Amino acid sequence: MKTCFLSIWRVIDPIYFFFSRLTLIEDERKCVFRVRLTKYKGHHVVLSDGTHIRKNDVLVKIHLHNIKLIRELQNIESAVRKGIIIYQKVYQSMPMLLEYINNHKKSEKIKGIIGITMLDKGVERLGFDVVTPVNPFYRSFKKITHMPILYLTSKPVSLRNLPNSSYLFISKEKLQHTYQKKD
Repeated sequence: MKTCFLSIWRVIDPIYFFFSRLTLIEDERKCVFRVRLTKYKGHHVVLSDGTHIRKNDVLVKIHLHNIKLIRELQNIESAVRKGIIIYQKVYQSMPMLLEYINNHKKSEKIKGIIGITMLDKGVERLGFDVVTPVNPFYRSFKKITHMPILYLTSKPVSLRNLPNSSYLFISKEKLQHTYQKKD
């Protein structure tokens, strides 16, 4: 059943990619992010480095390239091993994300990065701040949209035990300080 679902997802993913206005970062073989600019529509957030994220601030929204990751991880049984591999791939992709922002024509307006995920364990070590979305309807919507990913990547989970989704934020300055290549 999972193989069939994965095949359907492979067909749907390019359509989703087109309509979501996502962009691939330069070296798509190595980078696990697909991105797009967005205007933040949530509540005011103060990040750990003091950066204020307010309504209509320009952020780069990151999406994990889930179909790519699932293909790479499908033969790995250990959830811990999968987590380590995802962490490593995200860590290796962060400098490419910084380069994308630095070279973007709207670089000066970009205030930071935002993502939403159920994979929020250990992301603080990558520099992210974890924030729970305030709107209960949005939290429920994100739980539902993340269900296919959970189905393909883990053991069965009941609807009651679905993990909550969290926002991940990192300011552009913190991203530069943490991931700027040292010459």
